[in-house]
Amino acid sequence: MAGDAIRLDGKVAIITGGAGGIGFATAQLMAARGAHVAIADIAAERARELAASLPDAIGLPLDLSDEASIEAMIAATVDHFGRLDILHNNAALLGPEIAQADGDVEHMGTDLWDRTYRVNVRGTMIACRAALPHLRAARGNIVNTVSNLALQGHMIQAAYSSSKAAIIQMTRAIAASHGKAGVRCNAVAPGMTMTPALREAFPHTLREAVEDETLRDQLGDPEDIAEAVAFLASDAARNITGQVLVADGGGASHVPGISRFRAFFSGEQ
Repeated sequence: MAGDAIRLDGKVAIITGGAGGIGFATAQLMAARGAHVAIADIAAERARELAASLPDAIGLPLDLSDEASIEAMIAATVDHFGRLDILHNNAALLGPEIAQADGDVEHMGTDLWDRTYRVNVRGTMIACRAALPHLRAARGNIVNTVSNLALQGHMIQAAYSSSKAAIIQMTRAIAASHGKAGVRCNAVAPGMTMTPALREAFPHTLREAVEDETLRDQLGDPEDIAEAVAFLASDAARNITGQVLVADGGGASHVPGISRFRAFFSGEQ
């Protein structure tokens, strides 16, 4: 049993935001480990194209700001595959324009704040609510993508980071309320991950600043986060629930300014 516990053979997984970055890397990995995958994304045609590249996968439209769209995603997956074992809530309100507008609270636009919470928090809650009866029947689980920014203060992304902190608490609440029914709920908190969207949204100098504070020798790739998600979704993690797995290359684990200490003790300054 232990040797095969990482496998996902026969399980049905929904990956929201699955048409790119971390989402598609997770879809690929879960499919490779035997899962039937539903890729759900606001870029519906792209989701269908990517699903066609995987064995026994479907692509579905998803608008996280629309309750009916979320419920239709869950229903379509169960109708097609007959069950639901894994819900990976990965989609979020992102993009270069959003990132540029999401600064500190003093300069925060109310519309952006409300839109961020509508998509990230409300949308995730509705997806969990719609999925839970099916997950309870399958003794399945939820893995939420949050962020290491939900665990730290920053001068930017106040809306995004606080919305992800809300999802951490939602993760714990679901784990507590549904654990005895056989449903686990965990979260993965990536750091800066080298997705195409991130490359577009963040200047090179800011990426370098984050990389300097990372304990690895490079920033993480989408495949690194996919490994963490697939592990938590598998029976290998059957004794883990209500937890946040921080997968940020050690960026959130140390005292501030470690890059300067590193330079000092190496004789670089």
